[in-house]
Amino acid sequence: MISVILAKKILSLFLVMALGFVLVKKKVLKAEDSKILSVVTLYLIMPCVILSAFQVEYTEQIRDGLLLAFAASILLHVGLIAAAEAAGKVFHLDALEKTSIIYPNAGNLIIPIVMAVLGDEWVIYSSAFISVQLILLWSHGKMLLCGEKKIDIRKIITNVNMIAIMVGIVLFFGKLRFPQIVQDSIGMVGDTVGPISMIITGMLIGGMSFRKIFSYKRIWLVTALRLVAVPVLCVLVIKYSGLTRLVPEGETILLVTLLAAITPPASTITQMAQIYGKDADYASAINVAATLLCIVTMPLMVMLYQM
Repeated sequence: MISVILAKKILSLFLVMALGFVLVKKKVLKAEDSKILSVVTLYLIMPCVILSAFQVEYTEQIRDGLLLAFAASILLHVGLIAAAEAAGKVFHLDALEKTSIIYPNAGNLIIPIVMAVLGDEWVIYSSAFISVQLILLWSHGKMLLCGEKKIDIRKIITNVNMIAIMVGIVLFFGKLRFPQIVQDSIGMVGDTVGPISMIITGMLIGGMSFRKIFSYKRIWLVTALRLVAVPVLCVLVIKYSGLTRLVPEGETILLVTLLAAITPPASTITQMAQIYGKDADYASAINVAATLLCIVTMPLMVMLYQM
């Protein structure tokens, strides 16, 4: 049943992506206009998503589940970085391909998917994966993508997404809540993350010919690694590490972590490629191919996890 609900939710996001595609094809907007939406997503919508996820009532059970989700997220990310480096040597992957394999579209897809599949009360656990990913994406991921030699700690700490993570953690463990009107405003902005991200993807697709998208010969290799090899690895790690037995409802909590880990490559990679002058077309092509296929692979991986 979860697999069916998941497939329906992904399909609905596909329809939103089609709207962005139509906007460009009908010349209402240009594909380059998506860069503005990328900036809005990275620096406004994502911080609201993070802050909203941490605005839940503090209980020991949620605390323990959140700590479990953090531990599992760190373990999976370390494993993915190691696996991508190993695959890079075998398949001669470039920086963009490695980044696409390591970092899934958790920030943009996981929250609307978790809300639809499991319910609002489980969204808090997705914040653990998103937080770990953001820390690594803006440090390791940016270094890898941009060819930087060292981490700029100041830029990481002052990044608005990192600030949102730190504020969210302090508020949660300090048992502090925003006034209801502020929570509602933050929530409304954060709820747009899925649709806006898919519109950006659709606009980028609209500015490219499908012939060009599928002209990248290595796109299927990267997609297979991201949607099949990585998810199978994640399922095996979660199922056989014993982590699911550490807290009550550990299996469902880590299902949230798994859902985050098996999504297509992060839209943030395409957005970062736009902002930092990298090959945004190739990043978008990888994202498109993986997004088209994830409607099949994600439900299958959830079935494998639940077997």
